[in-house]
Amino acid sequence: MIHKTEHRVKTKKPVNPLTKLFVLDTNVLLHDPTSVYRFEEHDVFLPIMTLEELDNNKKGLSEVSRNARQVTRTLDEIVSSHTEAIENGIALFGPSHKLASGRLFLQTEAIANDLPTGLPTAKADNQILAVVIHLQRLNPERAVFLVSKDINMRIKACALGLEAQDYFNDKVLEDTDLLYTGILELPTNFWDKHGQGMESWKRDSLTLYRVKGPLCPKLLINEFIYQEGEQPLYAIVREVSGKTAQFETLTDYTHPKNNVWGITARNREQNFALNLLMDPEVDFVSLLGQAGTGKTLLTLAAALTQVLDAKRYSEIIMTRVTVPVGEDIGFLPGTEEEKMGPWMGALEDNLEVLTKSDNEGGEWGRAATHDLVRNRIKIKSLNFMRGRTFLNKFLIIDEAQNLTPKQMKTLITRAGPGTKVVCMGNIAQIDTPYLTEGSSGLTYVVDRFKGWQHSGHVTLQRGERSRLADYAAEVL
Repeated sequence: MIHKTEHRVKTKKPVNPLTKLFVLDTNVLLHDPTSVYRFEEHDVFLPIMTLEELDNNKKGLSEVSRNARQVTRTLDEIVSSHTEAIENGIALFGPSHKLASGRLFLQTEAIANDLPTGLPTAKADNQILAVVIHLQRLNPERAVFLVSKDINMRIKACALGLEAQDYFNDKVLEDTDLLYTGILELPTNFWDKHGQGMESWKRDSLTLYRVKGPLCPKLLINEFIYQEGEQPLYAIVREVSGKTAQFETLTDYTHPKNNVWGITARNREQNFALNLLMDPEVDFVSLLGQAGTGKTLLTLAAALTQVLDAKRYSEIIMTRVTVPVGEDIGFLPGTEEEKMGPWMGALEDNLEVLTKSDNEGGEWGRAATHDLVRNRIKIKSLNFMRGRTFLNKFLIIDEAQNLTPKQMKTLITRAGPGTKVVCMGNIAQIDTPYLTEGSSGLTYVVDRFKGWQHSGHVTLQRGERSRLADYAAEVL
């Protein structure tokens, strides 16, 4: 059987040895249903065991089951578009709409099992490894790679002398240190290089500057720039065209007269964040930062000011992913709002801080304020967001690092006219088992929205909780 296959491989169309052959594990297809189109000019091989595992995962309403069904439909389109012998592979150029120029190979014959004794042959992973060994023998002049999201599978492959790698296409960034922070410190010689022919003018108590120079093309719209020193500058980039950029100075939210619901910014980044949160022209804000940097408090203070004082939005909607850190506590009683209650401890803690500032009315006044404020905040579960449209709402997505890019898209596309969306989270605290810092939905939106004139991002650096929390975040 194997000799026949070898003979057939030699007599079929010559293969370009420079193109690689990627053998896909099932988890890659379940993770990204379009992954067969993501290997450009290289060829893709699907073992029969991968198709079998896809079949086992197709039932149900989970994300994995949906993806399994989508992969099956994609493969059906590819196979039905093909008219030649399937052993020669199926060209992906047409079905992928010119995304991929390689070929898709399906396992068409039984493959002898050449695994070390002791490895159970009935296990799907080991059968896929046997296929990779076989393909490597058949194509000695060609690089054969196993692509898998399963770390143990990749370790096993390396132990057997096979090339294995992770699926990188879902990663927004290879290294999260490269993630856009939304803040840029200007070099000390900035005005020497950019000061010639500078224009400045006033608009609504804010100063605007127009400068020309080599740094301007690298700036992004709504990026914060600052320079410390004798004459400190804190500004936001409003326009960039070629080597010209326009900056606007910021409202100083560190000053008590500019307090937001009794809250003032305690550091530079918090001031930047409040400038975005209070700007009606910015529809989408993302805030990154470790625990205690003030993400939720600033967002809630800005939301309450704009809902209750300025009447810019009709109400606040807050949602978050319900991923427990420890063991789950089972079903929770009550309505949707009551079920979400235990997950919203952060909201209650911050409301306590925000309503505590009302000391004049005493206990009764404070309780009344708390009730009034609480009535304007709706807590919603992610599960029921499909098909909804939020008009004139202030939508807060908390713990957004636990969302996949697909879930993030579902949520943000709920925004109707006049709605502002704020995403916040800490990519170092991902509780979902299948997400990494590079593939989190929060990383995805920060990277995709940068430079759009109606969005802004700030990475908060300094913890403002307590010296104990700061020290714990550093050493634990």
